Amino acid sequence: MDLKLIFRDAGQWVLADGLRMLLIIVGAAVAIKLARFLVENLMGRVARCQQGKVKTEKLTPVLLYLVRIAVLLLAFVFLLDMLGVDWPAFLQTPVGMWLVGSGLKILLVLAVTSVLVKLLALLVDHLFSHLGRNQDDEMVKRADTLKGVVRSVITIALVTIALMMVLGNLGLDIGPILASAGVQLVRDVINGFFILMDDQIRVGDVVSIAGQSGMVESVNLRLTRLRDLSGNVHYVRNGEITVVTNMTKEYSHYVFDVGVAYRENVDEVIAVLRQIDEEMRLDEEFGKDILEPLEILGLDRFADSAVIIRVRTKTRPGRQWEVGREFNRRMKKRFDELGIEIPFPHVTLYMGQDKDGSAPAMNVRTSAK
Repeated sequence: MDLKLIFRDAGQWVLADGLRMLLIIVGAAVAIKLARFLVENLMGRVARCQQGKVKTEKLTPVLLYLVRIAVLLLAFVFLLDMLGVDWPAFLQTPVGMWLVGSGLKILLVLAVTSVLVKLLALLVDHLFSHLGRNQDDEMVKRADTLKGVVRSVITIALVTIALMMVLGNLGLDIGPILASAGVQLVRDVINGFFILMDDQIRVGDVVSIAGQSGMVESVNLRLTRLRDLSGNVHYVRNGEITVVTNMTKEYSHYVFDVGVAYRENVDEVIAVLRQIDEEMRLDEEFGKDILEPLEILGLDRFADSAVIIRVRTKTRPGRQWEVGREFNRRMKKRFDELGIEIPFPHVTLYMGQDKDGSAPAMNVRTSAK
């Protein structure tokens, strides 16, 4: 084996074919960048001409996606042609015939499905943006929830049809696959349908489902997505939901268990609580969130070191925690000003009593250090 000849041929290939391959790859990358610049510039002009009536920021990714596919396919054809692939002969082989027949159909199905999903999602967003415009919070929640459901149904339908067509072109029997995979899916979809039909969950609600609590970020026929206070995202299949606890449906309550010392006058404490509530309802920041005056439920129980007065306030949906925290802050400040004791656990020592009413002496031992 002549190493000099091998290195010479390799060097010639690098200078000829290798350089052309590099130019094709670099040209494709530059073409994609240039197309991105032109599309974004064009969409910006359209948005300015239409004065924001056309939401081009969502249409731009779809156009860029189509341009990217076209450029990559063109570069692939150039690469094969440069490598000397005999297209007529290759297409006569079993692999070539499959690519022209089933392979091309699969590619078209995937491309068309992807584009349709994106375009229909844009159409749904556009329609529901007008539906929720100038509406109250409840209508906005319903519109956002319904939008997610419609997008989910469209996506599932298109993906299912595309999957069946792809598997059919691959020569696979899709019956057993659908039977095994569809049982859980049908359960999730049916349960999700009744949850949505009963208006149990909406986007923006704070709920507790399947052992998880958080704000609903999205809900569809198959899946509900929650984000809790720590920022963790929980994905819950609708088929796993048996009980829904919605903490922000129509209105909310915040319950206070106010503990004061046994020596305090309960009626005086209740009057102070009503005064704090009246001040908050007149406050510009918190007054709009409080729907009704404070409800005094009464002296609830006698605890170990305090008597518990239970009260509650009615607020707009989801505002109960902020109102409750502010009420607690003001209550602590006012109790300190008036000398009302909020007790912590105390221990009372009882030395006992003789029959004659006298108490035995308590021996106390002290030691000096």
